[in-house]
Amino acid sequence: MNYTPTRGWFHHWLDFDLDEVRADLDSVAALGLDHVRVFPLWPLFQPNRTLIRPRAVEQLVALADAAAERGLDVAVDGLQGHLSSFDFLPAWTRTWHRRGLFTDPDVTAGQEEYLRTLAGALSGRPNFLGMTVGNEVNQFSDDPHPDPDRITAAQAGRWLERMLAACEEGAPGRFHLHAEYDAVWYRDGHPFTPAQAARLGAATAVHSWVFNGTAQRHGPTGTATEQHAAYLIELSKAWAEDPHRPVWLQEVGAPAPLVPPEGAAEFTEATLAAALDCPGLWGVTWWCSHDVSRELADFPELEYGLGLLTAGRRLKPAGAAVARIAGALRGREHRPPVRSTALALDAGSPRSACAPGGPFFEAWAVLAARGVRPAAVREEDAGDPARLAARGITEVLRVHDVLA
Repeated sequence: MNYTPTRGWFHHWLDFDLDEVRADLDSVAALGLDHVRVFPLWPLFQPNRTLIRPRAVEQLVALADAAAERGLDVAVDGLQGHLSSFDFLPAWTRTWHRRGLFTDPDVTAGQEEYLRTLAGALSGRPNFLGMTVGNEVNQFSDDPHPDPDRITAAQAGRWLERMLAACEEGAPGRFHLHAEYDAVWYRDGHPFTPAQAARLGAATAVHSWVFNGTAQRHGPTGTATEQHAAYLIELSKAWAEDPHRPVWLQEVGAPAPLVPPEGAAEFTEATLAAALDCPGLWGVTWWCSHDVSRELADFPELEYGLGLLTAGRRLKPAGAAVARIAGALRGREHRPPVRSTALALDAGSPRSACAPGGPFFEAWAVLAARGVRPAAVREEDAGDPARLAARGITEVLRVHDVLA
C-alpha cells in the first residue's frame, strides 16, 4: 500500500505520533501485505536549502523501524512534491526565491543532498527497499500545472540522472528509481520521456489512474478500464532496452464516482488480475492505505475514499479483495506466461496515439477484449528477431490490422 496516515494525512509529520503510525501499520500488516511506500513532505524535512532537519529524518527512520517490526518493507519517495492535488515545495524555491526546480545549480545541489541524506539514514535498515526520486515530479515541468518550470527533454534526463546518483551514493545497491504520472506516456511534447522512464533507475514505475479519460470513454467495467494498469505495464516495455527490466505498478486506485464505490472491489480484483498477468511485474502498491479524513478540507472529492481501509482503520470491500489476492499469492512463485502477440506502435507516432482515445490505445483494448494478451513494441523493434525472441514474441500486429 501507499501509506496515508489516518491522523492528519501527510501533515502528520508536523505532529508525529509513533503510536498512531504503529496502529496504522498494524492495520496494513493485518491484510497480509509486504511493503509500504511512504512520503516525507519536502518542505518540512528541508525548510531551508542548507537545513535538513535531523529530527524529521529520525522520525522517518522510526517509521521504517515500526514497519520492520510488522514484517513490512519500506520504499521512500523523496521530493514531495505533489500529493493528491496539493503541491509541497519549500519556500526557497518559490516566489521571492523562485528558481528552476530542475536546472538551478543551488536548487539541484540542495535536492541531491536531501535525497542522499534520506537514503543514507535508511541504508542500514534491512527492510529499506530504496528511494523514489519523488512523486510525479514531472507535473512541475509542463501544462496543465498552473506555474510550471519548463525544461527540455535533455534537461529532464540530466536532472533524473543526478538525482538517482544521489540516492545511490546515500544507499548503494538499493532499489532506486523515479516515477512520473502518465503524461510521460501520453502527452505530446512532455519533457519527461518514455525512454527515460523505461531506462533510468532500477525499474520502470507506472501510475495507473482511469480518471484520465479511460473510464469516461469505456465505463467502469470496460476492458480498457479494468486493464489500464496492465496496458501501462506492457506499454512501458516498448521503450525498455533490457527485455527483463522490472516494472513496478507503483500507484493504482479505484477513483469514485468513475468507479462507483459499490464496484470498487470488482474493479480492484479485475485490475490486479490483469496486472498479475504481465511478465516482469516487480510489485503492486495500491493507492492507498486509509481514506482521507473528512475533517480535512479542499481535497478533490475522489481523494477522500481511495483507501482500502477507512480513516477509522476499518476494512473496506476493496481492501478485502486485495487481502484475498495477497493471501493466494503468498509463499508461491508467480510467473505468468510470456505475451507472444505484440501490437506495434507505428514509427513516428505521437505519444497521444497511446493515450485513451488514441489509435494504439484503442487497438490494444480491442485485442484485450478479444482475449488476446497483447504486448507492445515500437515499429523500429518489430523487425528485430533477437529483440522479439528475448521477450517471447512470435506475432506482431499493426493498429490497422485491428481497427480496420
